[in-house]
Amino acid sequence: MSERNVLGGDLEPCGIDPVTGFYRDGSCSCGPEDRGLHAVCAVMTDEFLAHQQAIGNDLSTPHPEWQFPGLRPGDRWCVVAVRWLQSYAEGLAAPVVLASTNERALEVIPLEVLRENAVDVPDDPSGLLG
Repeated sequence: MSERNVLGGDLEPCGIDPVTGFYRDGSCSCGPEDRGLHAVCAVMTDEFLAHQQAIGNDLSTPHPEWQFPGLRPGDRWCVVAVRWLQSYAEGLAAPVVLASTNERALEVIPLEVLRENAVDVPDDPSGLLG
């Protein structure tokens, strides 16, 4: 069975340039090994990257040993739900691609908060209203 997104549909890919995901498969899949819950497909901004670095989560510096290229504004990346929520609380949340955000993000972040920061509109936008 495929994983679901926060809108209840199939989880869509998040990013392949750079290749994101806990499993580096381009998707925000969250298996049992993913203790950090890399569930939120976020579009990087300067402000988000700077905030993450300030709270000890440097997403800008490359780490080839972890298959991590270092991120730039505009990159899509599966970020840890708690870390994204920290930036949201500071008014610095990165935009979110709902169709590519794993439903497990809802264990940490209310759907309304994700919707406030959504940058995608699904084929059937009625799901955004209720």
